[in-house]
Amino acid sequence: MSDTPAYAKEFVRLSAVPQAIPSQLGPLAGLLGTWMGSKGWNLIAVPHANSFLLLVRPYIETLTFAPIGALVPNRSGTETLMIPGIEYNLRITDAETNEAMHVENGMWLLLNDPQDPKGLHIARQSIVPHGDSLLALGNSSVAAGPPQIPDISTLPDTGTGAPLGYTDPYLTPLPGFTKTNPNATLRNAIQGQKILETVTISVSTTPPGGIVNIPFIVKNADARHFASTYWIEKVQDSATGTVFEQLQYSQQTDLFFLPKFDDPRQLIKWPHVNINTLVKQ
Repeated sequence: MSDTPAYAKEFVRLSAVPQAIPSQLGPLAGLLGTWMGSKGWNLIAVPHANSFLLLVRPYIETLTFAPIGALVPNRSGTETLMIPGIEYNLRITDAETNEAMHVENGMWLLLNDPQDPKGLHIARQSIVPHGDSLLALGNSSVAAGPPQIPDISTLPDTGTGAPLGYTDPYLTPLPGFTKTNPNATLRNAIQGQKILETVTISVSTTPPGGIVNIPFIVKNADARHFASTYWIEKVQDSATGTVFEQLQYSQQTDLFFLPKFDDPRQLIKWPHVNINTLVKQ
């Protein structure tokens, strides 16, 4: 007989058989492993004196995903939601100076909650050392062929009446990167590739998700909304015919600071955008 007390058995976690883990993860299974990419770009506006400073930098990224290893039970009293998930860690360095730019860790969860009226089955939990943490929820899809990457805009919502030339830093050309529409840079990265299949995962902090920030962030550049889309792609090499796995993403965090020019009671929204194209190692 087991010497384990009855109450302790409620807290036992048994890791799944390794071969079974991908089948439990659904669309998240394609993320497992280590990805590296040197085509990353970071665009962010930050407060500077009584105006703003636009920072745009290329970066190199290492992104690693590993399974949690066991289903996590959430109990309601009448039923139990068993959640599979993966941990992730990323490190980003400046592509030109090799200086550290960003570190982040968190989890992706597969929910499949029958009680969720919106049917949101993907969750991303993230922590960054600026003093922010977030919960973003969304869905996934699978389609043959390349991803459908939409246009986005990084231009701030200044309201009417901004001084002439106020957004000029966004309009000056930068080789290899489209400042006003970073997703165009993602599309350029896969131009000419033969992409056989794409898994799309999109999440956002739109309620019931959200962001929590330290007071300094709230006061000076409040991060209020986050959204990201991952495209996991199977690509066939045109020369060898072999298939490799590629990951592209576009994510936007909306920062709020400085009053709008036509309504000082509201703050300007400044889109902070990151993009990259990575290959599984």
